[in-house]
Amino acid sequence: MWEADKAMDRETLEQALITRHGAENQKKFAAASVGIAGLGGLGSHIAVLLARLGVGRLVLADFDRVDVTNLHRQHYFLPHLGQYKTEALVQQLRQINPWLDYEVHTCKVSADNACTLFRGCQVVCEAFDKAEEKAMLVSTLLAGLPDTTVVAGSGMGGTGSANAIRTQKAMGRLYLCGDGESDIALGQGLMAPRVAVCASHQATMVMQLLLGKSEP
Repeated sequence: MWEADKAMDRETLEQALITRHGAENQKKFAAASVGIAGLGGLGSHIAVLLARLGVGRLVLADFDRVDVTNLHRQHYFLPHLGQYKTEALVQQLRQINPWLDYEVHTCKVSADNACTLFRGCQVVCEAFDKAEEKAMLVSTLLAGLPDTTVVAGSGMGGTGSANAIRTQKAMGRLYLCGDGESDIALGQGLMAPRVAVCASHQATMVMQLLLGKSEP
């Protein structure tokens, strides 16, 4: 575990968060539990943003290792190549806030284990690449975890305007972030700016939900 500088302690960091976020807001963030399924272009950035908010418990799940094709859009660096994404990401998150609870699952999320992995999470962010995996996770969590809200990504490929990426409430416990149209399967590519914008939309929706706001 990363050791904080002697000039920094938990109370000092928590007070800084309270100063910026407000005491009541920070109390809600600190008490929250949020899951992230997939730690690639969306998930790695979402995790960093939520750690900066001071979300008390982050449940992180991914089976993959960092490779060179990840570096252009995911929150990893050259020294992380070959490491499991779970391990590489937690190293970074602990440098942001070492006093949060990081629960790591280095495994493939499936219909059989998703509810077990994310049980107790108020919100789970879907951050997979493939459409069928996205659909699996959303349907599994909505059916199996009735107290959990899902924030999913849907369309962030290509080079279109960032203004096309939006957040919408699809149903009671499901929110979709993205342009709803672009698809890497159509050869549109994945560019860091649009992926990061979509990740920020997801993290912002999580923030709003934790503060009791249900509309984007």
